Amino acid sequence: MRPSSGRTFLSTDQTRTSTALSAANRTVALSTGAKITDYQPAQAYDITPKLRHSDEAVREAALLVFLDPLPESCSLLRDLSTREWRHLLRWLDISGLALYLFDRIIELQIADWLPQRTFERLKQNFLDNTRRTGSMIAESVAIQRDFQAAKVSYANLKGLSYWPCSVPKPELRSQFDLDFLIAESSAPAAREILERRGYRLHAVSGKTWEFKLNENPGISLKNLYRDTPSRSVELHLESQNAARPLLERLECRELHGIHMPVLSPVDLFLGQGLHAYKHVCSEFFRVAHLLEFRWHILARRDDVRFWDELRSTAQNNQRARLGLGVVILLITEVLGDFAPEALTKWTVQTLPPAARLWVTTYGRRAVLGSFPGSKLYLLLQRELESAGVPAKRTLREALLPSRLPPPVVRALPNENLPVRLRRYGVQLHFFFSRLRFHFVEGIRYAWESRHWQQQIDRITR
Repeated sequence: MRPSSGRTFLSTDQTRTSTALSAANRTVALSTGAKITDYQPAQAYDITPKLRHSDEAVREAALLVFLDPLPESCSLLRDLSTREWRHLLRWLDISGLALYLFDRIIELQIADWLPQRTFERLKQNFLDNTRRTGSMIAESVAIQRDFQAAKVSYANLKGLSYWPCSVPKPELRSQFDLDFLIAESSAPAAREILERRGYRLHAVSGKTWEFKLNENPGISLKNLYRDTPSRSVELHLESQNAARPLLERLECRELHGIHMPVLSPVDLFLGQGLHAYKHVCSEFFRVAHLLEFRWHILARRDDVRFWDELRSTAQNNQRARLGLGVVILLITEVLGDFAPEALTKWTVQTLPPAARLWVTTYGRRAVLGSFPGSKLYLLLQRELESAGVPAKRTLREALLPSRLPPPVVRALPNENLPVRLRRYGVQLHFFFSRLRFHFVEGIRYAWESRHWQQQIDRITR
């Protein structure tokens, strides 16, 4: 893998030497069920004033930790104050990167870069998420046993199906729901099974049915990794008239004592790439989607037969070709070259100049930005529409929504007054936060749109 230009890299030996004295005999094992030993980092107390680093620089340093060898710029992390780490952790939590970063820091033996409080916080998050992941796997297995007993035609989506190519350890991944692809004819049976288990239909969007169990009004970052009774399941219905039915090309994996049907390798890769593309073309996306897709590409890097099959399957699909190209180019913009030419030749290299310009102009800002994001993705969406990739919503609908936001939490049967007031409060807060977002980001989009058009005019002359 070739690093992007202008970056200096430390060798693995240099990295290990710099941490050997402080990290010796203090290894943290991050496999499921392993014990995590106590660790006393050198930077235990934050008693000296620290220079304030820009959010973008700090987030980029955290993201570059996943490169090998470790870029020298990552050493910025060892100079962060406890307060700066706390600010960074919020972004890492929302982006789905916190536990991946923790695992990587332990692997590189640079845990002494973390303040003690930060280390302990991440360690507890890992332990909590390990329990949570185990609980979600058990729920998934139970649902699938019922599906199989009822002869439901289904496949696992995302989640466990990403292991091991995209997700090295399931307990490091932030997962909030269980996803299944269901044959349209099996949808009534699948719904009945979920309702017998206590789920209730929460929302229907197109061919996606969302079910909730023990629904809570919102989730705080404090409880992000904890195993709570709340569960969510999404059923994605496959039409009986699908031109290329995915459920006809499944493979089975034996996991956790059950044969789990998952998508074929090519369909799994395409689904993951287009899922990442869908989120790139949105206001805010979890950067973990990009990192996981990068791992998937690296895992397949030398599999010539796989890339040939992928190309024959997807190169004539305009959305797949350009969507994959945008995602791969965006990852490359931030983390350097990594994808094989067998993939980039018919994806990245065929992108319209305007799409490439968007990635180089706004890509880094999109990846390293703060929640709730921005509307600058609409500039990319506009250019891809002219290249034959239709958008989910029109520009007007995205800038000026004509409907109120959906309920964050729906009314529960026989709910008492305190619960109802809490639910109203959550919805009211959500409404005003979205109103402010649309106002501020609408103005920013209008301002940037003028400059963007000037750039487009220059490259099209």
